[in-house]
Amino acid sequence: MIDFSTRRAIARAISIVESDADKHASQRTDLLKALENTKRAVRVGISGAPGAGKSSLIEALGTFLIKQGHKVAVLVVDPSSPVSKGSILGDKTRMPSLSKDPRAFVRPSPSRGMLGGVAPNSENVMKVFEAAGFDIVIVETVGVGQSEVAVADLVDTFVLLVPPASGDELQGVKKGIVELAHIVVVTKHDGDLKARAEKTKQEYTHALSVGRRKGWRVRVDLVSAFSGDGIEALWADIRAHAT
Repeated sequence: MIDFSTRRAIARAISIVESDADKHASQRTDLLKALENTKRAVRVGISGAPGAGKSSLIEALGTFLIKQGHKVAVLVVDPSSPVSKGSILGDKTRMPSLSKDPRAFVRPSPSRGMLGGVAPNSENVMKVFEAAGFDIVIVETVGVGQSEVAVADLVDTFVLLVPPASGDELQGVKKGIVELAHIVVVTKHDGDLKARAEKTKQEYTHALSVGRRKGWRVRVDLVSAFSGDGIEALWADIRAHAT
């Protein structure tokens, strides 16, 4: 039985599954074998271009979910430093509330140059979270473009964030990352950007209504991470798709 009773133990287990050092090979093999039958959490991928508001939305969503009684783990995939090979932005300051909450766990992880917005061992890290009792696991990808979509294969629900006035992106709405999204979230639905966000939603809703795959109608949600408006509706859409 693996002991995940402390945050230090969880962090240590993640370090082992992420390590490619020979000295951790035996531990890594044993740990991964022990994680094979772990109960799966609800896995949510959050993606979008830099500046779309991924961290802010995850902070708001995670805080909401904790208040609903959930335990939330967040894997933040960051660009790798060419010097240290670690996460360039891996300081957790983008999610201060979640980082401090005992019912949450935020883990930066270096992409190590892997394309697709995730890291080589992202799925194994998610399994550690699940074994530690987190029932919702959120993966924040590196700021991605149209072709970086590997996270969609690792999660139950794939959420794409777009900022207001993202009309240029509509030209590629049937390609790459937009094509795989189960939910599109127009962020920053507040203040001076509120009207633009609503117009952007209309544009995406219209574009996504043409030629989509059967079985799931892609939702387009408006969310303000600042005020919290739209967070509850977003979670309802995630839950509807994931279950």
